[in-house]
Amino acid sequence: MSREIAAGGELSLTGSNVTYVVIAAVIALVALGFAAALTKAVLAAGRGTNKMQEIAAAVQEGASAYLVRQFKTLGIFVVIAVVLLFLLPVSDAGDNETMVKIGRSAFFVVGAVFSAIIGGAGMALATRANLRVAAAAREDGGREKAMQIAFRTGGVVGFMTVGLGLLGAASVVLIYKGDAPTVLEGFGFGAALLAMFMRVGGGIFTKAADVGADLVGKVEQGIPEDDPRNAATIADNVGDNVGDCAGMAADLFESYAVTLVAALILGRVAFGEEGLVFPLIVPTIGVLTAIVGVFITRLRKSDKNGLTAINRAFYISAFISAVAVSGAALAYLKSDWAALVGDDWRTTLKLDATETLPLNPQAFAIIAVVIGIVLAAVIQALTGYFTETERRPVQDIGKTSLTGPATVVLAGISVGLESAVYSAIVIGAGVYGAYLLGGGSIILSLFAVALAGTGLLTTIGVVVAMDTFGPISDNAQGIAEMSGDIDERGARTLTDLDAVGNTTKAITKGIAIATAVLAATALFGSYTTNLETALAERFTDEGTPADGLAARIFEETSNLLNIADPRNLVGLLLGAAVVFLFSGLAINAVSRSAGAVVVEVRRQFRELPGIMDYTQRPEYGKVVDICTRDAQRELLTPGLLAIMAPIAVGFGLGVGALASYLAGAIGAGTLMAVFLANSGGAWDNAKKMVEDGKYGGKGSPAHEATVIGDTIGDPFKDTAGPAINPLLKVMNLVSLLIAPAIVLQFGKDANPAVRISIAVGAALIVAGAVYWSKRKPISVDAGDGGGGDGGGGGSEPQPQPEAQTRVGA
Repeated sequence: MSREIAAGGELSLTGSNVTYVVIAAVIALVALGFAAALTKAVLAAGRGTNKMQEIAAAVQEGASAYLVRQFKTLGIFVVIAVVLLFLLPVSDAGDNETMVKIGRSAFFVVGAVFSAIIGGAGMALATRANLRVAAAAREDGGREKAMQIAFRTGGVVGFMTVGLGLLGAASVVLIYKGDAPTVLEGFGFGAALLAMFMRVGGGIFTKAADVGADLVGKVEQGIPEDDPRNAATIADNVGDNVGDCAGMAADLFESYAVTLVAALILGRVAFGEEGLVFPLIVPTIGVLTAIVGVFITRLRKSDKNGLTAINRAFYISAFISAVAVSGAALAYLKSDWAALVGDDWRTTLKLDATETLPLNPQAFAIIAVVIGIVLAAVIQALTGYFTETERRPVQDIGKTSLTGPATVVLAGISVGLESAVYSAIVIGAGVYGAYLLGGGSIILSLFAVALAGTGLLTTIGVVVAMDTFGPISDNAQGIAEMSGDIDERGARTLTDLDAVGNTTKAITKGIAIATAVLAATALFGSYTTNLETALAERFTDEGTPADGLAARIFEETSNLLNIADPRNLVGLLLGAAVVFLFSGLAINAVSRSAGAVVVEVRRQFRELPGIMDYTQRPEYGKVVDICTRDAQRELLTPGLLAIMAPIAVGFGLGVGALASYLAGAIGAGTLMAVFLANSGGAWDNAKKMVEDGKYGGKGSPAHEATVIGDTIGDPFKDTAGPAINPLLKVMNLVSLLIAPAIVLQFGKDANPAVRISIAVGAALIVAGAVYWSKRKPISVDAGDGGGGDGGGGGSEPQPQPEAQTRVGA
């Protein structure tokens, strides 16, 4: 430890740096102002026919009912987490420990509330914009206008994400200064925890409805997607919003918050005061480029499709970010390490007395940030290659439909596995490239990885807009098809937008995975930094002399990832295993809930024969109720696994095993997330390609084969795959928070019985949750209160939205 950093609370901000942080907060408010202005513009667009409005109202009602119930469930976790955060010890706070604990708990609530606001407000606007996109497609120039409404609605969510994320981080730095990184651990944990639950719950809801609707409607009844005769259509459209809008928006917000947490923790150690400010300057520039990126996204008549316009705007905004960040680094950072860090900079950065660094601070920061920006662009191109309808992987999957569903499934799995390798190589190259910038300083190398993460964050406003664009386009097509109030030209426009939306959703999942890896790697560095601080305090209390403190800390931490230690090898295997178990639980949850939807939709076709000739209206609300109930019930087990598994490993096997656990989870999680996301996206667009007329078109055996592939891919790409992102960050943050307590429990004065009791208790909670999940039958009741699963009969009734569709048409 050196200079003021040994006691974070003593590090203050000078007048000029306070000004920079205030400017960051003001620009965050500007982003929120743009969000409000765009909201007004979107809501001013035409709302279409009465039938369209009635269907959209049913979707709004179902989505709101689900989200309210979900927030009530998650409120319990928030209260428990606040108490536990206050009880956990804090290292490096000095006399401010109590105030830091209070701040960490308070900003945990702020992070959770911000995540809920972004998810809820984004979903609320999306459920209104989808109607307006459908209406715009009916007008002259509908292609360009519908595209603009859909993307600018996504822009609102993007502005809210970057605005609230930057506002929260800047506020913490202004209030807590040197202790800001510790307080921000709470802010990031609140955002990550809520995002994970929203991602898992929303993913289960949306894919249970989607799978059930496809299996009975398309495959068994031979009716089109989003046909109003299918009782699961309203639930399917509701699910697009609670999963892809609310869930993904919260997911990307927590990526934003968590990356800033890691950057500030490492920045304070590496750069001192400037390390608390520069990581805020970078996303501040990102806010401005997000505004530019959203407003320049315009579909030209010469553009082949909407993806051309979106890619053009993304790459332009990424280039502007790179140029602006370079200018900011040259203007703000000093060009000499001694001038920036102090005369003892080699000691601070843990270099030998004769070691030098390959780059000056300005070049170091510029290249690190640009690596993150370039990484986002490369991931966008790579994911697009594996999921766009015009590219060979999707074309090949579509061609295999001629030989049946088995070959479609095999081809999709092959694409997913192959794409995971290339994505992992690209992400790994980005991480390693940033790491090399630090020369021989581990602290500086990890800070470079964190800065690469902030560089990627400069694109996040446009990325969120791209992601939200997908479900809005999907819903717009559904509303138009269910109402029947659309001509062939308008239907073609919405089909094209939906196909583009499938690709943008896949791309944003790829970028979200990259942010997860960068954030997790940087958090891993933060974990080791916090660990060293906690060990210094413990060894000092145990009487280690000051001149021997550094050597003892080095000895304790040098074998953190030494897999020759059986405890570390076990930790590595457990980390990878948790990713597989988490994915399996999420997919199995969709399977069980979709089974209930299938049973209910079949029952309605059987008992309400007038559905097929439009003389009877399906009971849409019953399917919404099934999906709502099951999503809330099923999300608890994956959530408990993410929180309790690191606690069991850390207190049971120690800090080295916990570090290995995180390494195993990051490695397996990266590959698994890309595989699931890209295979699902490729299957989806292969289905779209056949529906557009290839290989026999709709209703052909080839179409049926691709529908089955898409049905398998639904929980891959929209439930398990995206949920791995917040899983990695939740586990890293839990480890970061409990590291000081683990160090204390392994001290010579600790009581082993307490440590073992904590580990066993956490393990029993995980085992009990998994057992409770697995004992439920695969086919649950159909929502009639019969209670085939032992837990559904007493569920609380949900609002049943009514949609006046083409009854009697």
